[in-house]
Amino acid sequence: MIPRLQEKYEKEILPALAESLGRKNRMALPRLQKIVVNMGVGSAVADKKCLDEAVSALADITGQKPIICRARQSIAGFRLRKGMQIGCKVTLRGLRMYEFLDRLISLALPRVRDFRGLSPNAFDGQGNYSLGLNEQLVFPELNPDKYTKTQGMNVTICCSGGSNDASRELLRGFGMPFRRDDENT
Repeated sequence: MIPRLQEKYEKEILPALAESLGRKNRMALPRLQKIVVNMGVGSAVADKKCLDEAVSALADITGQKPIICRARQSIAGFRLRKGMQIGCKVTLRGLRMYEFLDRLISLALPRVRDFRGLSPNAFDGQGNYSLGLNEQLVFPELNPDKYTKTQGMNVTICCSGGSNDASRELLRGFGMPFRRDDENT
């Protein structure tokens, strides 16, 4: 079964992007490459159970087993040693990527408290967009009774657009709720 956003991309977004960007070659148009969901668990230094809870939550959200991230260097002020487990991440591609983006846009972001839209300027210069969520409980897959400790996460959407403007148009086509420029002031 083809995800709803992938079908929308092929039938609606691609022709609109080809017209607005003036490119005839389909391979020159921006597309999603991957989505990386990352949870940094700083409290895992003191309590190993926090990392296990974060891994379980990330697996429930994405439908894929996360990998454990380790510290690259020691930092005495944080009581951190090189090689300690301090986070987890998942890289989504293909069908799972489109399904996750659909759930993020239509379910999770509207449930964020005091949500007024995403910043349209959080691109990295290569066309990749990053956003942060303060708590993982905005995803309806998670049971609030099971996950008592709130944990934030970073979501990076990697696009092949090459420029921020082309990727912004692509994400707007998917329905990403960006703030308008007149609301920034």
